[in-house]
Amino acid sequence: MTESCEVAIVGAGPAGISAACILADQGVETVVLERGEFPGSKNISGGVLYGHDLAGIIPDFARQDCPIERNIVESRVWYASDEGGFSLAYRDAIFKEERRLNVFTVGRARFDRWFARQAEKKGALVVCGTLATDLLRNKAGRLGGVRTDRELGDLKARVILLADGINSPLAAKTGFRPDPAPEHVALAVKEIIELPEEIISERFNVSDEDGVSIEILGSVTRGMNGVGALYTNKKSLSLVIGGNLRDFAELKLKPYELIEEFKAHPMVASLIKDGVPREYMAHWLPEGGYEHVPRLFGDGYLIAGDSGMLFNALHREGSNMAMVSGKLAAETILQALKKDDFSEESLSIYQEKLKESFVLKDLKKYRRFPGFLRKHREIFTDLPLSLSMAARDMLTVDGVDKKTKQSRSWKMIKSKTPLLRLARLLFNAWRSVK
Repeated sequence: MTESCEVAIVGAGPAGISAACILADQGVETVVLERGEFPGSKNISGGVLYGHDLAGIIPDFARQDCPIERNIVESRVWYASDEGGFSLAYRDAIFKEERRLNVFTVGRARFDRWFARQAEKKGALVVCGTLATDLLRNKAGRLGGVRTDRELGDLKARVILLADGINSPLAAKTGFRPDPAPEHVALAVKEIIELPEEIISERFNVSDEDGVSIEILGSVTRGMNGVGALYTNKKSLSLVIGGNLRDFAELKLKPYELIEEFKAHPMVASLIKDGVPREYMAHWLPEGGYEHVPRLFGDGYLIAGDSGMLFNALHREGSNMAMVSGKLAAETILQALKKDDFSEESLSIYQEKLKESFVLKDLKKYRRFPGFLRKHREIFTDLPLSLSMAARDMLTVDGVDKKTKQSRSWKMIKSKTPLLRLARLLFNAWRSVK
């Protein structure tokens, strides 16, 4: 038996559920297909969400028992060598009160289930344990629904939103989006480390409801184009590190070895001391940037979130782009339903909406950044080492005058990163983010 609905959404992540909430709230018959046994079961646990964008979907989310872990009041950036590193931190009282929940940590398994329940309360149907295997087409070749792995599991729909992530089985089968090249994908591994709530608050100098996020760049990725991070939850820490998929293959690195080395780093080890590992997981992230965003609309379909490569690699923003793209896709679908027109021309409004939002504006602004990281591997190798050695020498009090130390440090930096190469790096860095 073939079921039918007005809108079929593939994927119950932030993009798909955001769209489902908007559509169901307007009385649109919406079905969400999720291949995991529950929403969030396929998503990497732990990370940050952005209150402004969630409030655009669920305005009173804080009063709706949203499973918030900790409100972020301080952001830190580390530039690490093998044995040490530099730390830059910013804390602001405004994020504790007036702008509370600007950014907060969540566990994706809990959050995604909660988010899906909000869509179900509005009238959407979320069907889990169901893999979308193909797209249905009518005799004229126009999309008309989704084929699933369930027996007699075809789902007819007037329009389809594809939001099943970067590692999309449907994309591979149908070709609606080109398979991303390995250099445009990151493999991230994460470990959840359990610690008492009071210990976390003490180590990070925060109250029991507030927390800290740390982004870590440098030699911790063993020369790969990648980044590490640490997020505070109520009773655990989320420790994550990842690198370019092609780099993993070329360097023959094992993800579990990378995260074990990361945990042993002097700047990390003291923060996770006596913690008990509870979860280990891996996930793909789209990092191709603006130049590799696929066509996001066509006859009878739209693409949102990670499926559309909508991820800001510099600021590590993905969930907010997913929510906003899902919301804009839903608004486009509502307009199409009023006109009863699901043609490519009708749905192209979605692209214009994205261009007017921060999503494509930010991706366009940083369009050169992924290429900059790929071309300048010294950011992850020679530069953190030489800068750390220079800092170590300057901070060592051993009777040597500072002018001699400064001259010695400068020679050492130049030996690792010649002046012309350093000037080129600085220019290209500025150019990639201007």
